[in-house]
Amino acid sequence: MAKDYSRTQRIGDQMQRELAVLIQREIKDPRLGLVTITAVDVSRDLSHAKVFITVMGKDDDAEQIKLNLEILGEAAGYLRMLLGKSMKVRTIPQLHFQYDASIRRGAELSALIERAVAEDRKHQDGSEG
Repeated sequence: MAKDYSRTQRIGDQMQRELAVLIQREIKDPRLGLVTITAVDVSRDLSHAKVFITVMGKDDDAEQIKLNLEILGEAAGYLRMLLGKSMKVRTIPQLHFQYDASIRRGAELSALIERAVAEDRKHQDGSEG
């Protein structure tokens, strides 16, 4: 059982590396933002792969994220064909792109913590003086 998991994990890791390069080099759509692949989760039977992405930049609002997901969804067949040429796997999973909000959430939480620490310091300085 652990062997199946490690194989799908290895395939997912290789797909992540390959897709990062392919999206950057092969997708020529000017509307596509700076897309980062955060993870690839491959099903056990290798038929489907969830590709988690983030969109970096100042305009990473919901509309921009939706547009990037649509562009990648339209290019999924092309990317799958390119993956088939570059990977030594008998079958290439179907690609399903999903937005990964964990990085944005982490940055927001970090900013909240920084703000709370600054407020706490301000209150401590005020009570000591």
